[in-house]
Amino acid sequence: MTQVAKPSLQSSSESAVTRRRFAKSSEAQRRLHELVPGGAHTYARGSDQYPEFITPVLVRGEGARVLDVDGNWYVEYGMGLRSVTLGHGYRAVLEAVASAAANGNNFTRPTMLELEAAETFLGHVPGADMVKFAKNGSDATTAAVKLARAATGRPLVGVCADHPFFSTDDWFIGTTAMTAGIPAEHRDLTVPFRYNDLDSVRTLLDRLGEEVACLILEAATAMAEPAPGFLEGIRALCDRYGVVLIFDEIITGMRWSVGGAQQLYGITPDLSTWGKALGNGFPISALAGRRELMELGGLSTDTSRPFLLSTTFGPESTGLAAYLAVERAYGERDIVGIMEQKGRKLAAAVNAAARDAGLAEYVSAMGRPSCLVFVTRDANREKSQPYRTLFLQELLRRGVLGQSFVISAAHTQEDIEQTAEAVIAALEVYSMAIDAGTVEPFVDGRAVAPALREYAYPRRLK
Repeated sequence: MTQVAKPSLQSSSESAVTRRRFAKSSEAQRRLHELVPGGAHTYARGSDQYPEFITPVLVRGEGARVLDVDGNWYVEYGMGLRSVTLGHGYRAVLEAVASAAANGNNFTRPTMLELEAAETFLGHVPGADMVKFAKNGSDATTAAVKLARAATGRPLVGVCADHPFFSTDDWFIGTTAMTAGIPAEHRDLTVPFRYNDLDSVRTLLDRLGEEVACLILEAATAMAEPAPGFLEGIRALCDRYGVVLIFDEIITGMRWSVGGAQQLYGITPDLSTWGKALGNGFPISALAGRRELMELGGLSTDTSRPFLLSTTFGPESTGLAAYLAVERAYGERDIVGIMEQKGRKLAAAVNAAARDAGLAEYVSAMGRPSCLVFVTRDANREKSQPYRTLFLQELLRRGVLGQSFVISAAHTQEDIEQTAEAVIAALEVYSMAIDAGTVEPFVDGRAVAPALREYAYPRRLK
């Protein structure tokens, strides 16, 4: 791979800030809005998630850094919406993908790569007897719901209301603010429960247990670990009421451990769904689970079969080859341990900078070290999108790109130090906004907004 020199961020230098230009990115973003609804193919990548006049359009990445069309380098966090754990351009993955593609990428029959990937995956996931690969997490979670409904003959889906996203399909999106185009009868088939609130699960199943096919939740999130006894309790309640337990491991899989959160916490779901880190940015997801459930969509059943993950591109060779290369990399190094160690260093640096600036109550890095987020608060110490906009703006001006501080194994000590310098300089501006009680003198344009919202028109800064 050709090496391109990456300049130091010099984040505390005003000259480094003024040298940064975004004209080409702004023009490319304008053109994207003309051709692509929302200007991006994923809501979380949209320009409304970034300061209005600083929306970098990228051309390449290397390790934990990315380059935009204006020639600006950034330290990137949350890489590939948390799918890239080994770093951009990771050679072993690229070589495996290129080799697989050279042998033909899509066939009329299964390949030995499918067998190898299935054997490898099931060797790492406790309690899973079978797996089926796909291309995105939504397909996997919807397939899990379908299997649960087929197995139980029940219509209702219990969804953890504290977890932000499970699928692009109607059974989940109907529970969000973006309900246009989804019939009410679909929305009514999804019922909520609360995370770390076993009484809410018990109440739901006491009331509707004979109609609930499954409960789906993330075993843990960046901000919330399972309370003692919660996962054990939800497992027991599902067993008591004949409800299928589904763990969404799209984020936690290969970031909490190679075997996911279920391996870390020692609780085995009936089905689990996987994505994100499986392919280090290449498209691959998976549905895994108990044989008696998975075989309902196979050929070893006498019952009426659900249509289960039959897609043209699900088993294409490059995604499977990427997954196998990622698994080998995890076997060669403790990738999860590396991310956690580096995440702890980053959190310590960011939080020390906030304390030194007298802003510890306003800005903080928190969460699982391998999946850090940052929290921004206003002068009243309330979580604030306008102040988030200001923080993002000042980091971007100093060469740090990310809606979070979700780290990868590719981040270096230099990346962490330069991020800390950028945070220190950003907090100087943040402090002035806190003193002023408003971000308006410091930010042009609208505030960033939640990705899943009903209306598109911009929110002005307040």
